[in-house]
Amino acid sequence: MPLFMDGAISNIEDLIARDSQLLEVATVEGIDLTRKLIVAQEEIGLELITFLNRLHFVDQPFWVTAQPSLNDVVVTTSLKLWHTYRALEMFYTDAFSSQLNDRYAAKRDQFREAAQQACEKLIQIGIGVASRPVPRAKPPLVTAISGSLPDGTYYVTMEWLNSVGEAGTSAVPTAITLTASTFQVEPPAAPPIATSWNVFAGRAPEGMVLQNSSAIPAGELWAQTTELLQSGKGPGQGQEPNYFKPIPRVLPRG
Repeated sequence: MPLFMDGAISNIEDLIARDSQLLEVATVEGIDLTRKLIVAQEEIGLELITFLNRLHFVDQPFWVTAQPSLNDVVVTTSLKLWHTYRALEMFYTDAFSSQLNDRYAAKRDQFREAAQQACEKLIQIGIGVASRPVPRAKPPLVTAISGSLPDGTYYVTMEWLNSVGEAGTSAVPTAITLTASTFQVEPPAAPPIATSWNVFAGRAPEGMVLQNSSAIPAGELWAQTTELLQSGKGPGQGQEPNYFKPIPRVLPRG
């Protein structure tokens, strides 16, 4: 699972899966779906910060353990659903404001209720937290070097690992076309939490598999000196939560 700060939680395909007429309405009404996803995530981020700050006052004393921050939050199923439904609610709020169409109002209310239910489920389960959060890797530098891989196009990505071997989300794949050569992979500057990294490669983006037999120390380069492995572990999708932080319900006094 990716971290909240890794990037977009949901995408347009996630929205369409919940509303098959979405693209048609977006075209007719001139609404930018990508922008709605961004704004929805910004709003949810503010609400998560409020939830996390609440823990400072009703949970254990602040000097016992550090409270998690937004950087530690893992995108669980309930959090992803909350974001998807919030974006759809915002989309149909805009559509209704433009046309005052009752059908848009009904959709707005439907997705508002769904967003509230997803948020409620998150509160019941708790916020997923990574103890040693590993950020998503940025694309590595992939260059051709002397070697003898079969000619053609290759796709390469990487993931960072922390000190206990937990992997972050892999980078966007980089493509390289080779002729009578092989490739070398140079990782970007390692985040402070990262101690090592893995490299994945394949002849297609969906066919990339782990190429190194042991984790590569941060700062070291990787050269593909053998034929590509064709089967094995695929690129990582992020960390599982180490624990779930309950969100207390605080009742006002008086």
